[in-house]
Amino acid sequence: MYQFTYAEVLEEIPQSARDRERQAIDRSIEMLEAADKVGPQSREAIEALHFLRRLWGLLMEDLAKSENDLPERLRADLISIGLWIMREAEDIRLGKSSNFRGIIEVSQNIRDGLAG
Repeated sequence: MYQFTYAEVLEEIPQSARDRERQAIDRSIEMLEAADKVGPQSREAIEALHFLRRLWGLLMEDLAKSENDLPERLRADLISIGLWIMREAEDIRLGKSSNFRGIIEVSQNIRDGLAG
């Protein structure tokens, strides 16, 4: 029976985490695209924005941890992007904006960066 070494398991963990993050961002993109089609006051928009805020809240919490293995500058940049996304989502919720496309495009770039 083959047993994984500790190093092999550790190598898999970051990739699995990136895969889960990419899948969660994919889901948020799908929800935002559906919301964009029916408008910012729709149920789809409410659900997409709620999911988006929860997702980025978790991502930023993880990025703020000193144990996070990403370079400090990259973590700071991603937190800044997360804050922008959260502000845009709040503006949509309050009826001040309908910038789903901007959030979608930024999210797609982040997702694509996780694939590398």
